[in-house]
Amino acid sequence: MTGRRPPRPRIEPGFEDTGRPNAAERTVATPCPSRSRRQGKSGKSGARRRGARKGGLSGLLRFATYWTLVIGIWGFIGVAGMFVWYGAKLPQSSSWQIPDRPPNVRIVSVEGELIANRGLTGGQTVSLDEMSPYIPMAVIAIEDRRFHSHFGIDPLGIARAMASNLMAGHLVQGGSTLTQQLAKNLFLEPRRDLERKVQEAIIAVWLEQKYTKDEILELYLNRVYFGSGAYGVDAAARRYFNKSARDVNLAEAALLAGLLKAPSTLSPARNPKGAEERAQVVLGAMQRAGFVSDREMATALSMEAKKAKHYWSGSQHYVADLIMKQLPDLIGEVRHDLVVDTTVDLDLQKRAGALIRSRIEEKGKQLNLSQGALVSIDGTGAVRAMVGGVEYADSQFNRAVDARRQPGSAFKPLVYLAAMESGLNPDSVRVDRPVAIGAWKPENYDRKYRGPVTLSEALSLSLNTIAAQMIAEAGTKTVIQAAERLGIHSKLARNASIALGTSEVSLLELTAAYAPFANGGYLAEPFLIKRVTTQEGKVLYERNSSAAAQVVDPVIVGMMNQMLQRVVEEGTGKAARIRGWQVAGKTGTTQNFRDALFVGYTANLITGVWYGNDDGEPSKKVTGGGLPAQTFAAFMNDAHEGVPVAELPGFYLPKTVAVIPTPRPGRGIGSLLRPRQQTETPIVASEGNAQSAVNDQVRKPLSSMEGGPRPGAGLGTNANGQKKRKNLIELLLGG
Repeated sequence: MTGRRPPRPRIEPGFEDTGRPNAAERTVATPCPSRSRRQGKSGKSGARRRGARKGGLSGLLRFATYWTLVIGIWGFIGVAGMFVWYGAKLPQSSSWQIPDRPPNVRIVSVEGELIANRGLTGGQTVSLDEMSPYIPMAVIAIEDRRFHSHFGIDPLGIARAMASNLMAGHLVQGGSTLTQQLAKNLFLEPRRDLERKVQEAIIAVWLEQKYTKDEILELYLNRVYFGSGAYGVDAAARRYFNKSARDVNLAEAALLAGLLKAPSTLSPARNPKGAEERAQVVLGAMQRAGFVSDREMATALSMEAKKAKHYWSGSQHYVADLIMKQLPDLIGEVRHDLVVDTTVDLDLQKRAGALIRSRIEEKGKQLNLSQGALVSIDGTGAVRAMVGGVEYADSQFNRAVDARRQPGSAFKPLVYLAAMESGLNPDSVRVDRPVAIGAWKPENYDRKYRGPVTLSEALSLSLNTIAAQMIAEAGTKTVIQAAERLGIHSKLARNASIALGTSEVSLLELTAAYAPFANGGYLAEPFLIKRVTTQEGKVLYERNSSAAAQVVDPVIVGMMNQMLQRVVEEGTGKAARIRGWQVAGKTGTTQNFRDALFVGYTANLITGVWYGNDDGEPSKKVTGGGLPAQTFAAFMNDAHEGVPVAELPGFYLPKTVAVIPTPRPGRGIGSLLRPRQQTETPIVASEGNAQSAVNDQVRKPLSSMEGGPRPGAGLGTNANGQKKRKNLIELLLGG
């Protein structure tokens, strides 16, 4: 027992504070202490780093995912609540419907050519199939590339726009789709706030559910604003290119699409350079979208942008404005797209406008004239041309219709008409000498007096003293009644001075008053509108072509035509003669040369021309026989090109004897036969008193009178010296 070793005590495994095993626990050889420490430290710290790295990335990912979901859920709830809140302010969707497009009135000439569009849009509706295919391609390329794939709202487009705006630091892009823009235009006020954007999105989704993509695009293109007062592609195409949306080419389509970003700022009417630069951006977008080839792109880039300086330029717009004034009286309120057929010959209309403008440009400064007007009608009263001023774009006031001005001597034919109807004739003789009617003492233009003259000669020379005698004989009331019977509606003053055209009338009514002389004695109320139909062809109005009333006896018509022809052939209106046609008419010049007129006619047309200044400033001695008569001749020569020649109606055979009415002889008979000086005592007459009361006047052989008609030898007798029997014509004429 003494040789036995005592048993070793059992040692339980454990770790000391150092974290290393005890020596007794080790069953293997202990390595080098220093190496063991290095390995233990480095291994443990590396594990820690790897664990921390792995736990940090996964934790961050879990954190981000969690809060993204939380924020997304609450964001969705917030957006949904916002849509519900603002959407509740909209009417029930069951009551939503596309509002009617403002009606357009298409005004066309007698040949069916477009004169003008009138209405809020300025153009007619054009279907997607009818318009140039470049237009929708250009608009989609620059405004909404994913138009055919989104549901009314384009989240990708909104995100792209937000990113671009954040990077730029200000608003550079919008995220609205074409459908949203249509929703805004159709239903919402043009506000920039959250409520409107939410409602816009709601309505856009509804539109996408209700209509096809093509229907939405067509609605948009026919209603969107393109600047310069043009709503819809047809109005814009006519505004900027003077053509229909059907005929727009690639370069023009790119320009139109480019305007949608800023219609007023980029309008080529005010900013052609900006419009062109924007159009090139649109062409680039079209190329990237695959809508156009490289060759088409190069061709379009080589085209110049059209600058529409004066869209509303053109005298035809005076016609269009007058038609729009008259339309409600014919059909009531305009509720649908309409087509108005007019009486206007568009070629003549443009020629008339060009004449008035060119005359003012050439001679206006020299003659101190700034405005002109022209009206031309046919024998039925149909207006063939109407020019209300030099340039419609500068002034929309229609001087042919709305201006009331003194007609001057152009009113005298109506005075002579009353005299003819009272029993006188063109060969009746009156004495050209100073006249006093009350305090009024008219003088001739040249302040000369010619002694005895026939009425035909007096009218051709526009003698004021004879016109005064005519109104004194016929009476002011009779002259006014004659003027009203022929279509003068302006109020005429009841005084003798109206014989010289002192009461104001419009050029249109004065011109129409000459029409009975051209058409055989029938009233010709001027009119522009022949027919009004809807776009579908339903007739809403058609002019009644019933027979016009006869207002002048055919025999009197012949007398008037004989006298007024003489005005043109040898009187003050010589400049109004035209090739191959009988022309009759009358000049008119008002006091101090403020107004100059010529109204004349053939058997085909009656035309009046006026020149003057809006403020009544005198011209530099422009008379009716000058620029107005010249303009009349130029216009009528063009108007009668290729028209079969026709003679003026009526007939008149000169009387065998013309008599100066004589009062009871008195003292001073011999002085009547001597040449009179301007200092002589004037003829004194009272209104309504026959000129037979001329003082100191006796019969005198006509053959010895200067200016009097000279009957041929043997007139009124046959070859045997016996008195001829009167034929039917002589009996009718009182010969």
